[in-house]
Amino acid sequence: MVLIKLLVEGGKMSPGPAVAQQLGPMGINMGKVIADVNTATSKFKGITVPVHLTIDTKTKEVSIKVLSPPTSELLKKELSIEKASGARLKQQVGNLAIEQVISVSIAKHDSLLSREFISTVKSIIGTCQALGVLIENKTPREILAEIEEGKYSEEISAKKTEVDSEKRKELDEFFKEVELKQEAIQKAEEEEKAAEEEKKAEGATEEPTESTESTEEKKE
Repeated sequence: MVLIKLLVEGGKMSPGPAVAQQLGPMGINMGKVIADVNTATSKFKGITVPVHLTIDTKTKEVSIKVLSPPTSELLKKELSIEKASGARLKQQVGNLAIEQVISVSIAKHDSLLSREFISTVKSIIGTCQALGVLIENKTPREILAEIEEGKYSEEISAKKTEVDSEKRKELDEFFKEVELKQEAIQKAEEEEKAAEEEKKAEGATEEPTESTESTEEKKE
């Protein structure tokens, strides 16, 4: 048996030298393997997922196992973003509904090996905090406190994943306001930085003048 570990964008595996070098010598039909992997990962479009190929070198049979994508990738898909926040304390990148958190929790529950589903939910919320993601217009820390108080217990117990359209609209409108504030802060910081650099540049041009004058005085 031979195990080949791959990272594949859902539904978009393509021929590559690395895979060809491993499958070619074994006489494996690479075109069929790629097609089968793309079928197996089709539900993870836009997400990079780990894939394990187990090959029986005698029978040439290939078994495909698609592992659970990283939590961060699932959250970014829910938010329809490519990158998370590089400065999570200053910049938020999205606003999830609790139902979306539950959806990601369902996808990750088995791989996280949590005994209780609520533990998986809390773990996903922790990742939201690391990525700079709001939940229900609040910080992940606030949501965790509310869960401890019993809020969202009905949604979590029922594993509710559908987000009401009106609620989605309200969450999006709230986040638009957050984005406007973040943009204003960023603009102010950039202007302040530009002003400081301009001041330094002016100081640098003045120094040689003073030096020249002092040299001329010494000559006199």
